[in-house]
Amino acid sequence: MKGQWIGDYTGSSSGTIIINIDEKRSYFQGIAYLNEQDTNIPTTAVSFRTPDKSRSCQFRTSQIFPINLDSGMPDLWENVKHRYTNDITVSQSADVEVSWNEENVSLAWTGDNGVSGRCRLKCSKAGQPSNLTPLLNDWESYKAHVNDLEKSRYLFRGQNKPWRLRTSFHRTGRADLTRFLNEDIQSLHKQLSARTNHLFDLNVPDQNGAFFNLVQHHGYPTPLLDWSYSPYVAAFFAYRGITIEDAQQSLSENNEDKVRILVLDQARWKEDQNQVMLLSHPSLYFSIGEFLAIENERMIPQQAASTLTNVDDIESFLESKESEQKRYLFAIDLPVSDREKVVHELRYMGITAGSMFPGLDGACEQLKEQNFEI
Repeated sequence: MKGQWIGDYTGSSSGTIIINIDEKRSYFQGIAYLNEQDTNIPTTAVSFRTPDKSRSCQFRTSQIFPINLDSGMPDLWENVKHRYTNDITVSQSADVEVSWNEENVSLAWTGDNGVSGRCRLKCSKAGQPSNLTPLLNDWESYKAHVNDLEKSRYLFRGQNKPWRLRTSFHRTGRADLTRFLNEDIQSLHKQLSARTNHLFDLNVPDQNGAFFNLVQHHGYPTPLLDWSYSPYVAAFFAYRGITIEDAQQSLSENNEDKVRILVLDQARWKEDQNQVMLLSHPSLYFSIGEFLAIENERMIPQQAASTLTNVDDIESFLESKESEQKRYLFAIDLPVSDREKVVHELRYMGITAGSMFPGLDGACEQLKEQNFEI
């Protein structure tokens, strides 16, 4: 049952429900957001915990909170009720019945004020192969294409395979970002503060974003994705981790193994879509940010930008916002067998592990590539 489940609910009212569920040793826990279709009824958030991991169970939720439209955060009813008519109330909690399998989750609930609802939600497509059709599939065409693109309009991201776009946090199977904020980030801040020269103030948005970026760049799963303003830096990361043996095998076997470079029209996305920088949010979002390079000198040579999201299946979410006249996300797949040619050209551009990762690790990775290359 772990992961993100999204769909519509009906009952005393109707709307969209987003449920983010984490798996614990002997139970599931998470948070649900009910986004009401009727704007006269407040959107609500409620945390929950199942009694066990059985395929069907009953439980009572914790307190239900309305969302404060000014802050975007759960709040007390006393602080938001002035926005609504006197006949509107919010349940304090709800009794829930749930049944699930790998494909569906079904829920029915009744609040202590008599309001009821139900939904049947399908599993996210985030773990499935990408549906993107590549625009191009060779290095020479890629160079010609990106050199003609409008400067600074696009972001680029390199991947070793044509994976579906997904954050490292969501790839772990976790989904509850409220728990991530309250547990993971607090623990990371406590542990890393003894190891950084700068003491990050997580209450300052720029420093909070910089801290997220720092832990992301050092391997901790986060809801961020790394991008670059440079299409050639993205090509470096697409082929990084692809060995000479991988490329030779691909060539000798004449297979069609590809690396992928994703292209995001970030200028148009920011123009068309609300940019939310609040990690735990009741509505789905995909936002673009540029964070300070505090304790993170890699960001500068990588010409880095980041996206922040609470969406597991990013590809489907972006596609839902597109039309025939307007697209945001594109894919370019390049042959694994071209690895030697691409890496050779990138080296002449000064794009190497040594330049991308200042310090001993990057220098050693670059020299390994140089001295052990056949």
